[in-house]
Amino acid sequence: MVTTPEHDERMAKMTFSSVYPHYVTKVEKKGRTKEELHQVIEWLTGFDEKKIQELITAKVTFATFFSEAKLNRNASLITGLICGYRVEEIETPLTQQVRYLDKLVDELAKGKKMEKILRSE
Repeated sequence: MVTTPEHDERMAKMTFSSVYPHYVTKVEKKGRTKEELHQVIEWLTGFDEKKIQELITAKVTFATFFSEAKLNRNASLITGLICGYRVEEIETPLTQQVRYLDKLVDELAKGKKMEKILRSE
């Protein structure tokens, strides 16, 4: 799926710290915890809680956030629709990575079991 250059640029310039509180609210509203959210973020990016906090404090963009991440080798197993896009078909790597994170947060909020969210082959 081809996204527009404007959409991709917006994703790259968005700060992780501006979206993170929405992730927390979304999962907590559905009975999940901030710790579970951090577990999902760590699975995808390799960032532990300390590093997540550093990135929030530094107000890094998603471009910086994902350039510093060690993406999980099973991230490509994340499939499905998020925000009207089929994540496995997004051609721009950064936009796809942001949508991977969105998809995992969405699955967590929907009550999916952690072993299903944290995909393995």
